[in-house]
Amino acid sequence: MNFALVYLIQRFFYRIFDFFHHWYADASKVFFHRFVSFLESLDRTIALRVTLRYFFQPLYKDYTVIGRILGVVFRSGRIIIGLGVYAFTAIIFLIIYALWLAAPIVLIFYVLGAK
Repeated sequence: MNFALVYLIQRFFYRIFDFFHHWYADASKVFFHRFVSFLESLDRTIALRVTLRYFFQPLYKDYTVIGRILGVVFRSGRIIIGLGVYAFTAIIFLIIYALWLAAPIVLIFYVLGAK
């Protein structure tokens, strides 16, 4: 009888610890993996790395003065818009991640506070 009670108490605390490990450690790995994967798929559309690589190259191989100037101007706009999209995406992901981290703590305080 004594052994069964000790075993049940041990499993209870083990499951609580396992829940928090799964919620914070494992889910954080999955979350950041999906965040990086989303940024990679977003970079296929926005092509910020390619734009930075060919920043001083003229657009459509137009080597005239106008073509060189317009290439820098258009690529500068594309870089600014791309960085804005990346910043917006990162902020949204960080807000969702903060809510994810706070959810168990808020629920625990809500349950313990509601007497």
